[in-house]
Amino acid sequence: MMAGSPEQALEQTTVRVDLAERSYDIIIGENLLLEAGTYLAPVLARPRVAIITDATVAALHLTHLQESLDAVGIENDAIIIPAGEGSKNFTQLQAVLDQLLALRIERRDTIIALGGGVVGDLAGFAAAILRRGVDFIQIPTTLLSQVDSSVGGKTAVNVSQGKNLVGAFYQPRLVLADVTALSTLPARELRAGYGEVVKYGLIDDFAFFEWLEMNGAQMLAAAPASPAVLAQAVAVSCRSKAAIVARDERETGDRALLNLGHTFAHALEAEGGYDGRILHGEAVSIGLNMAFTLSSQLGLCPSQDSARVCRHLAQMGLPTDPSQVGLSGLTADVMLEHMRQDKKVSDGQLTFILAKGIGQSFITRDVPEDAVKEMLDNALSTQPNLQKS
Repeated sequence: MMAGSPEQALEQTTVRVDLAERSYDIIIGENLLLEAGTYLAPVLARPRVAIITDATVAALHLTHLQESLDAVGIENDAIIIPAGEGSKNFTQLQAVLDQLLALRIERRDTIIALGGGVVGDLAGFAAAILRRGVDFIQIPTTLLSQVDSSVGGKTAVNVSQGKNLVGAFYQPRLVLADVTALSTLPARELRAGYGEVVKYGLIDDFAFFEWLEMNGAQMLAAAPASPAVLAQAVAVSCRSKAAIVARDERETGDRALLNLGHTFAHALEAEGGYDGRILHGEAVSIGLNMAFTLSSQLGLCPSQDSARVCRHLAQMGLPTDPSQVGLSGLTADVMLEHMRQDKKVSDGQLTFILAKGIGQSFITRDVPEDAVKEMLDNALSTQPNLQKS
């Protein structure tokens, strides 16, 4: 539930992910990168790290991080990968592993993921399998990664059959979420991250959704001038995710709720070929709208709640249907084929996260496929005849 005002979020916040001997902190605040060495030193087995980042983030933040590490005597090397979802694959994973081995990174060394979800997922997976496990730390620099992908230990790469289908559960030792870094994000990327923020209100926190209706526009339009609003949103999102992960680390139950909208979103991303036309948070926005539309169609959710969700996403500048992301020739059958590769499929049955209303989501496998197909047919019927680039 929401607590406090945005102004109070200016103070540094620590959220604990409670996983017994693998518990760790998420530290949320301003200008943390400038003091990163001080925060990291206590959790390192020895003062040596390898930083994995992408070319875009390196130009903005790598020097600050390395200077803070140098200041406290932490030896460091950097590995820079190309920016974008296209780097989250086996080829790039192999290249990163080769460089880590060339640097003679040992089991007692630590890998730092500096960047967004792509860097975090790739670096985390590399850490999980290098020498059968090397510690790693997440320093997320996008809104999406600060509220979602850096927390909870999911690491993976994409394959031709779908998103995140090969990976491991591997928890970080620490997450350092510097909201100041969000001021460097392009407007589109900040908006895309909002798709994951609003998800937490839709899952089980109606009060947070109401707060976002009041504060979301300020959060996206004036991010550099409103770190308190961003910090509040990040802290509430992280508390929500940490509580669910603590109950169900390996997604055998409640953790699947965090995938609200994602079954549809991952299908859209797979059809797009991860070429940048549709960002993950944009796909999630469409998926959230589809999940609430399907819930309303099945008589589970009031139609006014479904309409309210769609309206809010649109007001935040996010897409709400596939016609807005330029995937030509997409059909319900193609979407369903992608969805059958979803990680939540069990005994051949699709698992859906649906809702009885805003803040009232639930997990079900009892959804007739013809109802899903009908919803998808309606959603896809308005698509323009755009060609894939």
